[in-house]
Amino acid sequence: MSQLFEPIKIKGLEIKNRVVMPPMCQYSVTQEDGIPNEWHYVHYVSRAVGGTGLIIVEMTGIHPDGRITDLDTGLWSDDQIPSYRRLVEAVHSYGCKIGIQLGHAGRKAQDAKPPVAPSAIPFSERYDVPRALEYEEVKQLVIDYKEAARRAVEAGFDTVEIHGAHGYLIHQFHSPLTNLREDEYGQDLSRFGVEVITAVKEVIPSEMPIIMRISAKEYVNHGYDVRYAVELSQKYKNAGVDIFHITSGGEGPIGSDGGPAARAGYQVDLAHIFKNELRIPVIAVGLLEDYEDARNVVESGQADLVAVGRGMLRDPYWALHASQAISGKQSIPKPYLRGF
Repeated sequence: MSQLFEPIKIKGLEIKNRVVMPPMCQYSVTQEDGIPNEWHYVHYVSRAVGGTGLIIVEMTGIHPDGRITDLDTGLWSDDQIPSYRRLVEAVHSYGCKIGIQLGHAGRKAQDAKPPVAPSAIPFSERYDVPRALEYEEVKQLVIDYKEAARRAVEAGFDTVEIHGAHGYLIHQFHSPLTNLREDEYGQDLSRFGVEVITAVKEVIPSEMPIIMRISAKEYVNHGYDVRYAVELSQKYKNAGVDIFHITSGGEGPIGSDGGPAARAGYQVDLAHIFKNELRIPVIAVGLLEDYEDARNVVESGQADLVAVGRGMLRDPYWALHASQAISGKQSIPKPYLRGF
């Protein structure tokens, strides 16, 4: 049997295989209340039926103005908990574990008027100039992350992922390109992320791992490289991160998809560097929908888990099809056996 379909345990999180569905925004909230609806329910539960080991729910706003758009999900109110609990319970019923990515878009919040950021630097000429956060507002945002994590625990999620990538708020704080503050958050660019991790750790069970998604490099002139990202992430690990989810980009004209030069596995070497340097489990992601590519990442020891994004949008049963193709293992739901 391929290692891709062997179980893995990280702290108290036991996952039946190494296949992860990464966070992918659905932009499908029907009102501006941030509450997931039937689309989200069917979208996530079908991937659980499809054999995925771990699902990470899309970037979910810790504040109404922290979403990319007003059509995104949120977890800033206790009123939002029941819909997530219903989703979690359904996913669990199919043997799948589920986490949620908590984030704030910062200067990339398209519907916030105005957006906020560490410094008043717009993402591009097409984006509004953000308002620089006051010191006390930064402190409040740390509390907002903490409260969202508390709600995630109440909803029954198995893990929490903190979004520190793709040019969103935490990334904006730890990037020298976007943080020109003169206070303590500008003197130590890791400080905001460390405070968020520490706060989240206070409200989750001791055996629940914290995942952090981080851009390991910026595709822009004078952007940081993987060495900077590793040194930064050592501080995040010391604060309480248990798993790193390694991506790249999000600042400058080349986005988080790596641009036209991206190829299958173009971020795997970055994940491998994190795994070796930090001695910590990592999730690799980036055009890994080919079954053999995904298998090779795990079997070569470059990463512990593999996230399949666009491939899983096209095929909710990617994991079942992959297991059939490369391992011979059959874990097909009984009602679907005739189809396989």
